[in-house]
Amino acid sequence: MAPLGRSIEDPGTLVAGRVEVRLVRLSDAEPLRQLLVDNRHWLQKWEATHPSGRGIVPGSVVLRPTIRSLRRQLKAGTGVPFVVRYDSQVVGQLSVSEVSGGALQSAQIGYWVSEHVAGLGITPVAVALVIDYLFGALGLHRVEICIRPENAASLRVVEKLGMRYEGRRSDYIHIDGAWRDHESFALTRGEVPGGLVARLMETTDQ
Repeated sequence: MAPLGRSIEDPGTLVAGRVEVRLVRLSDAEPLRQLLVDNRHWLQKWEATHPSGRGIVPGSVVLRPTIRSLRRQLKAGTGVPFVVRYDSQVVGQLSVSEVSGGALQSAQIGYWVSEHVAGLGITPVAVALVIDYLFGALGLHRVEICIRPENAASLRVVEKLGMRYEGRRSDYIHIDGAWRDHESFALTRGEVPGGLVARLMETTDQ
């Protein structure tokens, strides 16, 4: 896969109703650390791990160096690290990774939100905002989300967004101490000519 070939500018704050998505900042370090600590049980079974067993427990270290590292993806044109906010409070993260240019023009999305706001419809809106940004501002052609088959909440997100199921990837990512299967879902720009946020709102209102 060829990289995007240019740096990625700050998209500003993406907003739909009470949901906001913006680039992660150093000032988000402590709120995110606290969320990771408070949601340890909620998130652990979905967290990526290193096959060697080495790794850091999320929330156990100062996150400022991690945030600096994430923001360097912008200059490299390889990723876009967001925080998700609800009623102006940070409630989770959304990461755009594997950004590719060339003949592929694609990216992957991963996300998590705090248990205390789960079920409020925040994640589908946040993902839709970011996909519209990737298709519009960055001009990408395709976005993919890979989800463990046991993750019912995440599967509901892609269902609400109308993402196309593309099949199972066996032993795809090392999660919670073992190689785990993932279900792959995708969307191309031509499938949502009017924007994904608009389509989501239409289906939600029905």
